[in-house]
Amino acid sequence: MINSSVKFIFITGGVVSSLGKGLASACLAAVLQARGYKVRLKKMDPYLNVDPGTMSPYQHGECYVTDDGAETDLDLGHYERFTGVSAKKTDNITTGRIYSDVIARERRGDYLGATIQVIPHVTDALKDFILSDITNEDFVLCEIGGTVGDIESLPFIESIRQLGNELGKLRTCFLHVTLVPYIKVAGELKTKPTQHSVKELQGMGIQPDILLCRTEISIPIEQKTKIALFCNVKPEAVIEAIDASSIYEVPISYHKQGLDHQVCKHFNLNLDEKPNLDRWINISKIQQSSEGNVVVGIVGKYTSMIDSYKSLIEAIMHGGLANKTNVSIKWIDSELLENKDCSINDYLKEINAIIVPGGFGKRGSEGKIKSIKFARENNIPFFGICFGMQLAVLEFARNVLNFKNASSSEFGKTSFPLIGLLTEWYTEKGLEKRDVLSNLGGTMRLGSYNCKLIEGSFVEKIYKKNIISERHRHRYEVNFKYIDDFKTKGLLFSGMSPDNNLPEILELPSHPWFVAVQFHPELKSRPFDPHPLFSSFIGAALNQSRLL
Repeated sequence: MINSSVKFIFITGGVVSSLGKGLASACLAAVLQARGYKVRLKKMDPYLNVDPGTMSPYQHGECYVTDDGAETDLDLGHYERFTGVSAKKTDNITTGRIYSDVIARERRGDYLGATIQVIPHVTDALKDFILSDITNEDFVLCEIGGTVGDIESLPFIESIRQLGNELGKLRTCFLHVTLVPYIKVAGELKTKPTQHSVKELQGMGIQPDILLCRTEISIPIEQKTKIALFCNVKPEAVIEAIDASSIYEVPISYHKQGLDHQVCKHFNLNLDEKPNLDRWINISKIQQSSEGNVVVGIVGKYTSMIDSYKSLIEAIMHGGLANKTNVSIKWIDSELLENKDCSINDYLKEINAIIVPGGFGKRGSEGKIKSIKFARENNIPFFGICFGMQLAVLEFARNVLNFKNASSSEFGKTSFPLIGLLTEWYTEKGLEKRDVLSNLGGTMRLGSYNCKLIEGSFVEKIYKKNIISERHRHRYEVNFKYIDDFKTKGLLFSGMSPDNNLPEILELPSHPWFVAVQFHPELKSRPFDPHPLFSSFIGAALNQSRLL
């Protein structure tokens, strides 16, 4: 039984995709949190994949991983970064997961011979998801993926409509994010797309209580009044969501526009107390007063879809906040570096630091290895993450240890599998086992695992402790048997799994800043609490920029 006082805010979107419902949900939660309320965020995705773990980054962007090992939508990254509340497996659901669960229950006979239908069985399962795993939260914000009118999202819209009736007006609020486009040729803002979107939602039985209108320019009061009239909401409930120079200014903007006021008014909550937005005001001040500029090169193969690296981008910016410096990112397609006629110096000569991020597969890997060699030989700060760590191992093995045939079994059959398939490892539940025939979905080492840091190592000084916990998402590991060979040539594996079987971190003590990690530290970075590795890395990049 959930707390009878918990209130639900359902966030839907209309007109076009990519309006920023996830960011809107996260920012509203942050402002409610600033008012002293405890918040929880959930995401319902209408696609048929069970989770985004096997989806191409080109289509879906980043796959975000939680502490408990769920592969989720990237919006959960927004949720965590803005609220500091760690997401769980119970905070993201897809149509694929719901149908898998419903069909599994039908096969077990749980429905006692009933004919299984979208209503009530699928919608009941969706409602169970929304109401599950709630303890003492004051607000649960539930974002519905996709756009109102999509065939895929119909069961989701129906489920929240039913919950609105079952829980009542004082426990549910419907927030609709829509677009008020500016037609430059006509010099006008157009309200018709918003009107049509709301009409579509009303046709599904939901009357929005608040409209959050995305716009390039400020919406005049006359236009807000027109929207309110045609959409059956009060004028003060038409909230302007104007483009901001930084996403971390959005919570302040929403408060100034009265979004949190309207939410509290809807639920008959105290309106006298103002939210404490000091942390967001402080971040805004740092951004506005930051001096200097560093250029970080990201060498990857998904650079045409930068949402593939969403958490990484934000973590880099957090490192900039920690150092009060501006950070620019230069995107470098790793496949371009593989061209024999390519001069790597032309791509990397004006860069103050290099990151090789996570990824899968052989394509572009040789270009990444070339960039790692360039960073190592030219004393440029280098940060390898997940796949980037494995390639740093291969680069050092080939060019320093002279293991010319060193490769990864991920790339195919090899006589020297320096990087091999992770077949078993220990979790809190016991021994996990995989093999080459295992399904791709959810079969990686996922979620948070502890790591021991060597006393006196560079990374121990950065973390200021010797036991850390970081999030993983990978199938392959560095072959433990060659660790001593690396050490004799100056490369130290300074972080290991608690059982000493899995190398987690490497560093090059002779280099100004050369660190690579098997995990994804970017997933735990917050604007108000930057990850120590990124803070240190951007600091090293700043030092590098001063040398040029």
